[in-house]
This record gives sequence, C-alpha cells and structure tokens, in this order.
Amino acid sequence: QVHLVESGGGLVQTGGSLRLSCTASGRTFSIAAMGWFRQVPGKEREFVAAISWSSGNSAYADSAKGRFTISRDKAKNTVYLQMNSLKPEDTAVYSCGVPNKGWGPWVQTADNYDYWGQGTQVTVSS
Repeated sequence: QVHLVESGGGLVQTGGSLRLSCTASGRTFSIAAMGWFRQVPGKEREFVAAISWSSGNSAYADSAKGRFTISRDKAKNTVYLQMNSLKPEDTAVYSCGVPNKGWGPWVQTADNYDYWGQGTQVTVSS
C-alpha cells in the first residue's frame, strides 16, 4: 500500500504561480513513476504530467507544456508540480497518483493508476 498526501493548492490570480507537493509513504520502494491529474465537477480526471522515478523523464499534457514543471525528490519521496502562468481554466482539484505498470505511455491514463491522494484545490481567479 502507498499513501499519498498532496499540499500546496490555493487561490491565485491569473498569471500567478503555485507549487503542489505530493508525499508518498508506505511501500515507497514500489514506486516507479508518479503522475498529476486534475478534475473539475462533472468531468473525468485529466492528465497533467508524470515523471519516471528512476530516470526523471517526464511527460506533459499539451495544456501544461511550457507552463508546468514536474520534478521529484527521491530522498523525500515527494513529487512536485510547479505551475506558472496560471489561467482560470486550470481551476480544478489536483491529485497525484502512482501508476500500476511503472513508466510508459500508459501513465497518461487515470485507469492505469492504483493509488491516489485526496487531492488539493487550485482556484485561479480572473
């Protein structure tokens, strides 16, 4: 079992920045990748970014490229999502997760994740 706890969400104005954190505990030795997704009411989870735990290779949704950066601190079992140039359409609950097959193209699909955090709200005002 892996437990994930997100933090860092909040209210920010358009153009502002936030850094989200997600710290893992439990069977952290089993983590091969981690990802960030977001969700608004009435919609499915949307892929944002993911990172390979060993190599640091990353993948981004088109909406995140050039504005968001995912990184990880292996010693702290923590993954970060630095979000810059935020827009109102970035408003959502952001959750981190651990995919069940490690690193690969499947990390962009929420169904391939076994563990999720509780989520943190990000609200961008116009």
